Amino acid sequence: MQEIIQFCLDNLNYLTITLFMAIESSFIPFPSEVVVPPAAWLACTEGNGMNIFLVVVFATLGADIGALVNYYLARSLGRAVVYRFADSRFGHLCLLNGEKITHAEDYFRRHGVPSTFFGRLVPAVRQLISIPAGLSRMDIRKFLLYTTLGAGLWNGILALLGYLIYVSSPNLKTTKDVADLAGKYSHEIGYAILAVVVLAGIYLLVKYVLKKRRA
Repeated sequence: MQEIIQFCLDNLNYLTITLFMAIESSFIPFPSEVVVPPAAWLACTEGNGMNIFLVVVFATLGADIGALVNYYLARSLGRAVVYRFADSRFGHLCLLNGEKITHAEDYFRRHGVPSTFFGRLVPAVRQLISIPAGLSRMDIRKFLLYTTLGAGLWNGILALLGYLIYVSSPNLKTTKDVADLAGKYSHEIGYAILAVVVLAGIYLLVKYVLKKRRA
């Protein structure tokens, strides 16, 4: 895995960003913090030719592709085959098991359709939330909309992290240094953003209920 990550860091461009994020968003384990923050950091350096906004766009495109792979595989193969694969030797090599699929399904049942948005912000759920969406035959247009919004938000956060690292740590020289630093903060940032989104949702819900009662 370390060799693959180093290859990723040594070959960051729009095409590889899309490819690596498609892998990260599928059932193959691959950390997004080794792609987007270093790419955003590179976009801030002179003479690189990349644009930080396009880094987010291509990262989100890749995330959508990977999510659609999971969605259509789950939808076409069905629950029994998905669980059989998760508990197979190859599934274990992909760090999958039936318990993780069950956890993702429970998350989807609790939160419904918006879980494909919120799930993109939750570590360990991000890569798997497309599977219960496919198993439940969620409307593809809604699935793609929520997935794009959630992935876009998450990739925007990671790109901002890469920019902040560029501004605050001018002594960093390599993308590996950036990836190592980004990995320390990405999970905490994801949970913090999720908490803000949930609190905002609760506020809007309470405001709506109070308005209905007064009407």
